[in-house]
Amino acid sequence: MAERSIRVVVAKPGLDGHDRGAKIVARALRDAGFEVIYTGLHQTPEQIVATAIQEDADAIGLSVLSGAHNYLFQRVLELLGEQGAGDIAVFGGGIIPPEDVAALKAMGVKELFTPGTSTQDIVRFVREHIRAAV
Repeated sequence: MAERSIRVVVAKPGLDGHDRGAKIVARALRDAGFEVIYTGLHQTPEQIVATAIQEDADAIGLSVLSGAHNYLFQRVLELLGEQGAGDIAVFGGGIIPPEDVAALKAMGVKELFTPGTSTQDIVRFVREHIRAAV
């Protein structure tokens, strides 16, 4: 039985309307052979988690430029736990101050990518750290 492709939900939570980076990352992941589900703009944490569960995702990549990263990442992780889907990895990127990175990782965010990160670094992270559920 062949292993299926890694499935990643790429999401733009909150009121932030700048999605160019999320679309670039989504395309890079898709071009690298991953299945990508892009949720579009203005998603709530509840919508993102529901999509990830419905799509049997292996990971959620959040793009946060609004400054609400601490709340949004925490809420997504809480909802995943409440839904029994804590095995879905969460990573993300955006405008995240260095002083917040350690706290986000301590709460369970697997990795954070800030502006200027190569899409190949993100692809490499997903390839090396996210495993498809078979």
